[in-house]
Amino acid sequence: MAQRKKIMVILGTRPEATKLGPVIQELHHHPEWFETKVIVTGQQKEQFDQALSHFHIQPDVDLRLMKEQQSLAYLTSAAISGLDAIVANEKPDFILVHGDTQTALCGGLVGFFHKIPIGHVEAGLRSYNKHSPWPEEINRKLVDAVADFLFAPTRNSKDNLLKEGFRESNIFVTGQTAVDAALKTNRPVYKFHEDKLTRILQQPGRFITMTVHRKENYGAPMLRMFRAIRRIADDHPDVSIIYPVHLSPIVREAAFKTLSGHERIHLLDPIDYPDMIHLLSRSELIVSDSGGLQEEAPVFHKPLVLLRDTTERPEAVSAKAIYLAGTKEDDIYAIITRLLLDGSFYDAMASAGNPFGDGKASRRIVQWMAHHFGIISEGPEPFEA
Repeated sequence: MAQRKKIMVILGTRPEATKLGPVIQELHHHPEWFETKVIVTGQQKEQFDQALSHFHIQPDVDLRLMKEQQSLAYLTSAAISGLDAIVANEKPDFILVHGDTQTALCGGLVGFFHKIPIGHVEAGLRSYNKHSPWPEEINRKLVDAVADFLFAPTRNSKDNLLKEGFRESNIFVTGQTAVDAALKTNRPVYKFHEDKLTRILQQPGRFITMTVHRKENYGAPMLRMFRAIRRIADDHPDVSIIYPVHLSPIVREAAFKTLSGHERIHLLDPIDYPDMIHLLSRSELIVSDSGGLQEEAPVFHKPLVLLRDTTERPEAVSAKAIYLAGTKEDDIYAIITRLLLDGSFYDAMASAGNPFGDGKASRRIVQWMAHHFGIISEGPEPFEA
């Protein structure tokens, strides 16, 4: 049997914690194959520690880089400097990064500087608009460029990479680890940690869960979204809106200015990951500009109205599980209204298949690494939607 290998997993945000959590768990299930080192940059702190602890993961190193009003330049330079020292000391055999964050970018660059093989989980997503999502679209392309092995969640993301000239032998379709995390987390019987949610969900009627936070939507686009949502609440007395408001001062100012004071619009502080998963499963539909919710909503067969002009996850739009609504007030209002009133349209979206995964992505990634290092003789079969 091949020698045990040291795998370094680098992460720093709540989405990375939830999407890499199942991968780290799977690595920990095979201590005979791998020594796993979990390195945290501290790019975010809100809900990050809770999300990681939800998967019973304790970081080996936390750089604690986050500071108020941190710039991308500060975060990037600090993360590269901090990670460089750790990688030089630990000398891992393989580095795993995820997605499109500054942490992923810095982890990939540092691995490249040290000539250590890099695996990029969730590779190949593209909107083909470098300003949307911003800065994530460019981050992801840069991480793909320095990575040695590209774990594409879907065939579409693999095709994106092939069109850009990446070698097919370096790409493996895994499915989306967010699906693994959601399926592991969801329970038929669950007590919410946020008491307000328990009280709200005991009320009669239908519930729309909303999240809005993207930087490219700051200003006029965000205000248009909020006005559309308030009109929905005004015109549909059986509908309540649940909105865990992002901690960004810009988002909170716009949200509370436009949406507060309505008896059926509930503005909450951010909620933890298990609460969010169970809130999604109990909602009528989802309204969001999020990336990750595009993958989670189809798990629970909940239509999602996407408040963006572009998406790097077109599979769900093609499958008709997600409706790309844009950022114009009347367009947003019209599609939500149709979902609330047109049962056949709602059912068509709710019954759309999940193009993102089957709950086995994390296992495929770890088995692929074991096969790559000669620890096991056969690798996993790729995910097919």
